[in-house]
Amino acid sequence: MPQIVHARTAHRPRWWAELLLLVVVYGAYSAGRLLARGDVSTAVDHGLAILRIEKAFFLNAEHPLNRLFTSTPAIGIPADFAYATLHYLVTPAVLIWLFRRRPARYRAARTWLMLSTLLGLIGFTLLPTCPPRLLDASYGFVDTMAQYSSYGWWGAEASAPRGLGGMTNQYAAMPSLHVGWALWCGVLLWRHGRTPLMRVLGIVYPLLTVIVVMGTANHYFLDAVAGGLVMGAGALLTAPALRAADRAWTRAADRYAFVGRLARLPLTAGPGSVPGQRRQSVEVVKSTVAKTPAAKTPAANSPGRATVAKSPVKPPNVSDGCETSAGERFPGQRTRTNSSTGTPGSTGAATDDAPAKTR
Repeated sequence: MPQIVHARTAHRPRWWAELLLLVVVYGAYSAGRLLARGDVSTAVDHGLAILRIEKAFFLNAEHPLNRLFTSTPAIGIPADFAYATLHYLVTPAVLIWLFRRRPARYRAARTWLMLSTLLGLIGFTLLPTCPPRLLDASYGFVDTMAQYSSYGWWGAEASAPRGLGGMTNQYAAMPSLHVGWALWCGVLLWRHGRTPLMRVLGIVYPLLTVIVVMGTANHYFLDAVAGGLVMGAGALLTAPALRAADRAWTRAADRYAFVGRLARLPLTAGPGSVPGQRRQSVEVVKSTVAKTPAAKTPAANSPGRATVAKSPVKPPNVSDGCETSAGERFPGQRTRTNSSTGTPGSTGAATDDAPAKTR
């Protein structure tokens, strides 16, 4: 019996398993983010160091953007809503879109997102950073979320709802996962979107996010750059992580029967598919396939090959061996007519009714 290898990357996973996985991962990320709180003075020092580096290389675009957002409510208020909502709406929407429309790409995209988020959590732990809005007012930044808090549900503590500011780590600014997740969405929309609008959104959304996080004084420009680098590192780690996960699944399925049943994935819709039918594994070990003898087909049925010469088919013998005597004919047999006279029996040669010896 051929050995079966489940092609787990090619089909749509179970939705409830994916939902449970994402809830667990995001819960662990949120808990780790809270536990990664560093010393406030250290975070402020890191923030000022980043600001000095940006000023040295003329990268401090946060100041003019923040002044624009604080002086123009028509820009600042929508920007605050975008910062507080899009991060939690667009990313799940792209995940669901991939799950439903691009199931073959979903697993790699989800793994890329989770690995990058884990790397970002490591960055929060190793480099707690004070965002511009929490620096002293002498540095020229205004917290737009606090300025326009009466228009939204958030308070003076980041984008958390009022009274829940203690549930967030305000010094988790480096890297910016707002920018990182927006870049993830943009790449997937650009690569897998089939309309020009989807590709335009794939470009506009990350760029808009970069402007929003700097204009609201929630991140430095280098935070945004770090968010892009984290996503790049996560993309490089995705393929090795998927291979390792597949090997672990294979070992677990060989040892535990319930894991093997869990690894069987539902059949994707296609011609001739039966609703609810499970897709059998699609990949067979090459060595097993090589041992299977190929079916032999006749040479005559193979296009482009020379056919074997066959003996000519003899015409049927209508008389079945019977012979007629002179002047005798079969019933209903027609006689030849002379084309010139039209009289039967005269053909310029012997007719069929003439005796054999006169022919």
